[in-house]
Amino acid sequence: MPIYEFICNKCSRNFEDFVLSSRKVKDVKCPSCGSDDVKKQFSMFSCRSSSSLGGLSGGIPGPVNSTGCGGSSGFS
Repeated sequence: MPIYEFICNKCSRNFEDFVLSSRKVKDVKCPSCGSDDVKKQFSMFSCRSSSSLGGLSGGIPGPVNSTGCGGSSGFS
């Protein structure tokens, strides 16, 4: 279920909303003022990978072929 970030052009509030395939982004309304004059924001995601010892690496991204987000996960 995609979560998008929006900003309201009327009251300037930033908010997130779930947008299902049956629901269009153009149907999103600001939860504060009810305006439909909203703009989808560009957002980033973050992930954490674990070390070989099972501890957290502090969220510092490793090389592309490491385990973690987008890693090889043992597949060749």
